[in-house]
Amino acid sequence: MGSMVEMLLWAWIILDSGGYSVSLLEITDEKFIDECVKEHNWARSSVKPPSSDMLYMTWDEGLAITSRAWARHCVFEHNIYLKEVRRVHPTFPSVGENIWVGSPPSSFNVKAAIKSWVDEKQHYDYKSQTCNKVCGHYTQVVWASSYKVGCAAQLCKNGVRNFHDGESVIFVCNYARAGNVNGRRPYETQGAACSGCKDTCEENLCRNQERDTQKSYNWTPDWDPVTGSPATSDSNYVSILVARPIGIIFTFITAYAVHHFYPDVFFYE
Repeated sequence: MGSMVEMLLWAWIILDSGGYSVSLLEITDEKFIDECVKEHNWARSSVKPPSSDMLYMTWDEGLAITSRAWARHCVFEHNIYLKEVRRVHPTFPSVGENIWVGSPPSSFNVKAAIKSWVDEKQHYDYKSQTCNKVCGHYTQVVWASSYKVGCAAQLCKNGVRNFHDGESVIFVCNYARAGNVNGRRPYETQGAACSGCKDTCEENLCRNQERDTQKSYNWTPDWDPVTGSPATSDSNYVSILVARPIGIIFTFITAYAVHHFYPDVFFYE
């Protein structure tokens, strides 16, 4: 994960005073999911020299929910809850993150955003494990043990704090397990592609049926500014759809009964 300075250096700022309309895909949209996964795996399978232990990356609904929840804050900084792991995912022990921001909203597309992260590879020296500029987004994309990804794009009509006060798009991808572990290279190169894995090999990446299985999560972060926690949301729906109508009906019945048996109780002006 890059620092605030790193992220600012690589923000795409394209200002436009003209009119435009933008329609962003939801995290459940198959086209959006496929593009996010495809672009990540293309970058992972293309590392030179080939990685001996790079895992194939698949979509994770829980990570996408986390990405959407943080994107809704419209702030250009990393998720402040990443170290509180159970507040960013119900099962994974660690979660990583990349962020892209652009303005106007029409400047956003998934391929270009992920490419901006992958292009940082020119600043990373594998042998010395050092960056001469920003490269933390790239190393997260190609971190061998990160095998799940979930992304979300959010239109911020009032701008993105710490970036631009005009209408913008923030694109967030979360990863599990998290990459960019201090002192470790993103992947190993000893041996041929996939030689360090006990799985099937597909396009230089290790695949495993059980690991690649899609899971559903009845879960929402409690810091999501729109929905909050499932318990809170569910209770609100119950209150609105069930409790309140029952309460109103009960009030009318009570009022009628009281008025019938005690007609002088009510006073009007």
